[in-house]
Amino acid sequence: MPTSTASQQLFMYSTVVSDVGTVRSNNQDSAFAGEHLIAICDGMGGHAGGDTASTIAIRSLAHIEQDNVDGDVQVVSHMMATSVMAAHDAIVGKAKRERRLAGMGTTVTSVALVAGCWVLAHIGDSRAYLLHDGHLVRMTSDHSYVQHLIDTGRISEAEARNHPQRNVVMRVLGDFDIDSRPDIAIRKAHPSDRWLLCSDGLCGVLEDSTLEEVLSTCADQEECAQRLVSMALRAGSTDNVTAVIADATLALDADAFDLPHQTPLIGGAASASLETIADIVNEPVASAPPLREGKQSPAARAAALRSGKDPNEEPKQPEQRVAQPSSVREDNGDRVNTDTGEIPIVQKRNGRISADPNDPEVAKAIRNEHIEERKTKRSRKFRNRIITILIIILVLLGVAGVGVGTYRWSQTKYYIGDNNGKVAIFQGVPTSIFGAKLSHAVTDTNMKTSDLPPSWREQLDQGISFDTYGEAKSHTRLIKKQLNDAKRKQEARQQEKAEAEQKQQDEAAKKAADQAAQTNKSGGDKS
Repeated sequence: MPTSTASQQLFMYSTVVSDVGTVRSNNQDSAFAGEHLIAICDGMGGHAGGDTASTIAIRSLAHIEQDNVDGDVQVVSHMMATSVMAAHDAIVGKAKRERRLAGMGTTVTSVALVAGCWVLAHIGDSRAYLLHDGHLVRMTSDHSYVQHLIDTGRISEAEARNHPQRNVVMRVLGDFDIDSRPDIAIRKAHPSDRWLLCSDGLCGVLEDSTLEEVLSTCADQEECAQRLVSMALRAGSTDNVTAVIADATLALDADAFDLPHQTPLIGGAASASLETIADIVNEPVASAPPLREGKQSPAARAAALRSGKDPNEEPKQPEQRVAQPSSVREDNGDRVNTDTGEIPIVQKRNGRISADPNDPEVAKAIRNEHIEERKTKRSRKFRNRIITILIIILVLLGVAGVGVGTYRWSQTKYYIGDNNGKVAIFQGVPTSIFGAKLSHAVTDTNMKTSDLPPSWREQLDQGISFDTYGEAKSHTRLIKKQLNDAKRKQEARQQEKAEAEQKQQDEAAKKAADQAAQTNKSGGDKS
C-alpha cells in the first residue's frame, strides 16, 4: 500500500438480502451486515432446527461488531474462533435439552475488518468471495464431500455441480461429533475491496464468472445483492438464497466528526429476534431489505401451483423494522386500527353520491356485495372439489397402469441405506407402492449408522442411489475410509493429550525429586 494511504483508516459498508426461495417453507439462513463484521450462516436440521442453529451462530458472533475496535488482529482472530466454537457448544446444549432439535447444525462464514486487515473464519460450505482490483477470488474451501472428491481428483468442478451428494457437508457446527474449529485466515485490506458472502443457494447455481461480472459492474451495494439473489432464483435455486455485500472505504480523516456509519442489518431467520441482537451489540439494528423483484421463474410457478397458490400473485414481503437496545427500548403506544373493510360508493336516484353505510341504498349495496362474495366462494369450492376428484381418479388409474412396470424397473437399481442400524446395500429403490416395498437388502456391512455424521445419516435415510451394484459397493468402501480417517484423527488427538499429561506428570515428579535432593543436601551441610 502506498505511504500516503498507510496511515488512513479503512471503514466498511455492508448490506444483506435474504429470501426463502421458491420451494422451502421457511428461511434457515441467517446473516449479519455491520461496520466491522459480516457473517452468513446456513442452517440445517429440519423446519425448526436449521433456523435455530443459524440464529444461535449469528448471536454468538454479533459481539465482535463492538469488541474488535481495539485494533489487535490476533486478538480478533482468536475471538472469532472461540465465538464459533461457543456457538457449537450452544447448539449442542440446546439440542440435548429439546430433542425435537436433535441433529440441527449450521455453516459459518464471517469476515471482520480490524486494523486494516480482513480476518476470515469459515466452516461448512457457505462461501466468501473477494473482489480485488477487478478480479474475483474465492477465499474459502467447501468442507463438503464433493469438494473432497474434487481435491482428490475423482471428479471435476463441472461434475461436482450436479453430483447427487453435493449437499453432504463434512464439517459444520452442530449436534454431532465433528471438529468445530473454523479455518482462520488474515489478509491485508485495501480500499475498494468488495466481499460477497453467500449460502449455497446462490453459489450453487451461479457461475463464478457471473458473480465477478455483477460484483464488478454494479456499484450500488443493495442493488448488487438484490440482483444476485434474483438471478439465483430465476436460475432455478431450490434453497434459501442469501447474499452479503461489503465494501472497504477510505476515511481521509479518522478524527472527523462524520465518520462512515451504518445500522447493522440482520437477514434471514435471525431477523425474528432483532431485540436480542440489538442488546448484544448495544446499538440499533434493522432487518434486511426484502427481495424487491418477483420470483417469476418456471420453478417458482410450479411451486406455487403445487401449493394451490396463484402463480401470478406476488408474495407479500415483510416490511423492514428497527430494534433499539434495552437501554433505550420502551413502549411506543401504537394502536392497531380496526379494518372495517371498503364501503361501496352508490349514486342515488337524485344524482347525489353517497358512501354512508347508514344510507338504505348503500346498505343494500353492501348486502349485495356480500351475497355475490358468498356465491363466488361456493362456486370456487365446488369447482375445486370436482377438479380434486378428477385428479384422484387419474392418479389412481396411472398408478395401477405403471405399477408392474415400476417394480421391474426398480429391481435394476441399487442404493445404500440403513438396515436395522447398519449400513447396507439394497436392490431396488427406497420407496413403496400400496405398502409393498420396492427394495430388499442384499449386502450388509460392519458399519453402524450411529457412527456416521448426521449429514451422512440423512443421506442414508433417503437412500444413496446407484445404477449398478459395483458403484454401490465402491461407495461403501469410501464411507468406511472416511470413518477410519476420522477415528485415526480422534485417536491421534487423544494420544497427543495423553502425552502432554504424562509430560506434565514427569516434570512435576522431577521437580519434586530435585527439591527433595536439595533438602537432603541442606540437612547434611548443617550436621
